[in-house]
Amino acid sequence: MSNPWDLYDQLIAGVPEGPCVTEYCLGTHWSYVQAECGMGVAFTTSGGTPRKNFEDFRGRPVKEVAQLAKSWCFEEASLGIAALNAWYAHRDRLSALTTHYEQPEDDPAAGGRLGMKLDAFDLYRPRIEAQGNANVVVVGHFPHVTNIADYANLTVLERKCSDEWDTPDPACEYVMPQADYAFITGVTIINKTCPRLLQLAENAHVVMVGPSVVMSPIMFDYGVETLAGSVVSDPEAAKFGVMNGKGKFFGKALEMMYVTK
Repeated sequence: MSNPWDLYDQLIAGVPEGPCVTEYCLGTHWSYVQAECGMGVAFTTSGGTPRKNFEDFRGRPVKEVAQLAKSWCFEEASLGIAALNAWYAHRDRLSALTTHYEQPEDDPAAGGRLGMKLDAFDLYRPRIEAQGNANVVVVGHFPHVTNIADYANLTVLERKCSDEWDTPDPACEYVMPQADYAFITGVTIINKTCPRLLQLAENAHVVMVGPSVVMSPIMFDYGVETLAGSVVSDPEAAKFGVMNGKGKFFGKALEMMYVTK
């Protein structure tokens, strides 16, 4: 892409003028924006420039709040991405696409909390194994990501390296062009690294992963094959998960799903 802002401008342009924000929260781990058109969430990302915008967004157009996705203050950008998903991550608006919703199942280990049977890595594992000796690059240290090393050549790019599997994220310039499969966290849309990563991964099967992924088919125009994100299935549970700061609210509050180009 010649202009990295094109992706953001198109996503924002796809939000209609009418719907307004009714409630929002910039939480410790997650953020949400509830609007007349739906509810969206995003991972609360720290860093970037100091926060400057402290106005009340209630009653403001969703499209206006979505403009914060372009902010270099990543906390503000988190709200912007949540606003985008208040429009895009909605069952009715995703119904025109081939969308797969994962079925919940009882998870006794989680004290009865609903768990999910699959994730994006499980979804692609048969294809990766069938290829043999595939190069897999994962942006973001997801839970159990190191399991991929059992069946592929794995590189995990992480901004804050925490174990032997992590490689500093500037290594993307070196490893991403050789990737056969690239799993990219939706947080990269917040911190503005997404456009460059998609450019570097142009020869790979690209999967955007996590609740911060903007669930819009516009992403397919930029080289993404699969959007593995979520929709809010229980707004009250999502609000509690955000405001309680517990960090994990998958299962009841969020319904994991994926859309393939």
